Amino acid sequence: MPKQRTNRAAAKRFKVTGSGKIKFKKAFGRHILTSKSRKAKRGLRHPGMVDPANERNIKRLMPHA
Repeated sequence: MPKQRTNRAAAKRFKVTGSGKIKFKKAFGRHILTSKSRKAKRGLRHPGMVDPANERNIKRLMPHA
């Protein structure tokens, strides 16, 4: 059997927490921030958590995580 390979694109975008949940950085927080409200920018600071319905798809890309 060949080795299982981690999808490198997924590995750069997602991290697995100690409890097994998957976190990611939210989009739209890099530029054109003057047009976004203070509340919206504050919400973008915190990582998002992948919905349980989509966790299996992400974990399939990262078999060693």
